[in-house]
Amino acid sequence: MTPPISKRSAVIAIDAMGGDHGAEEVVRGAAALSLEPTYVQTVLVGDGDVISKILSGVRHNPERISLHHASQAVRMDESPAQALETKPDASILVAARLVKEGSADALVSAGNTGASVLACAKLWNKIPGIRRAALAAVYPTETRRGEKDDPFSLILDVGATLDVTAEDLAGFAIMGSAYAQLVSKNRRPRVALLSNGAEAGKGPPEIVAAHRLLTEATDLNFVGNIEGVDIPRGTADVVVCSGFVGNVVLKMLEGVHGTIMRLASYAYKERLIWRAGLMMLSGGLNRLKQITDWEEYGGAPVLGFDKLFIKAHGRSGARAITNAAKVAAKVVDADLAKQIEEAVRRFDARRAA
Repeated sequence: MTPPISKRSAVIAIDAMGGDHGAEEVVRGAAALSLEPTYVQTVLVGDGDVISKILSGVRHNPERISLHHASQAVRMDESPAQALETKPDASILVAARLVKEGSADALVSAGNTGASVLACAKLWNKIPGIRRAALAAVYPTETRRGEKDDPFSLILDVGATLDVTAEDLAGFAIMGSAYAQLVSKNRRPRVALLSNGAEAGKGPPEIVAAHRLLTEATDLNFVGNIEGVDIPRGTADVVVCSGFVGNVVLKMLEGVHGTIMRLASYAYKERLIWRAGLMMLSGGLNRLKQITDWEEYGGAPVLGFDKLFIKAHGRSGARAITNAAKVAAKVVDADLAKQIEEAVRRFDARRAA
């Protein structure tokens, strides 16, 4: 499930100061990537002394890693707007600026999500025809998809745009489908709207109107509405919703997974017969752990900008950072923004007709 590498020399700016673990895991992830047979170059953005000290203690290829000093960093608990206003040399701002100026092709950060999205919004342009950006997330499902036999579905938006219109939801669907085609090698990803019923007339007005738009004005593989129970089943490869709904759903799904793991741990310690049963199920539990391991896919995209940002989980270790940079390089290589722009153009033409 390790993301395929880019075919050309993509340069990825990595916010070295973002994430729950600080610079240590981020730098180690970049160092590990530099030793792999890929074309990916990384620019570590952050405190030069801190980054250099960590690099000196790990194996890496100095020809594949460069350092760009930034004297400030945004903490995970800071207000995004206030932090960016008072910290003009914050690592996430500097990294986003490098991408804007063409010194790097894409951005990766495990840091403060709000500050990261806001930095991109301040410095980058939106793709023509896209009004609102969307933060995506991936979630493991029963169903496998694409040439990679990928077990993950894409959910968007999960927090970037709380209030949406039907046009926004259609844009999210177009962007999510384009991303799924590239990353999962899924030629015709199934796209669905998240609603309170499968019928076309179910849901709030923006969902009903978006259903009509996606049916009549797109060439997507739109399968209609799905309910929350369909997400873990994998009924759809791309699940579209507002940022408010998506964030609630994502937190609930993460909570369910954590609860299952804690209950299994409790059962193992509590009774011998339960322990024996869990040992018999160990193969399946290990498979569940592997499938739900977000370190494998590295991160998920913020879609809608003319540049690419991969948001890694705040708890990301070195392996997740390595894989996030690989995903970024792959999407850069495929020119995702151009593909989305062309899909939006087709959408507008069909609406006009």
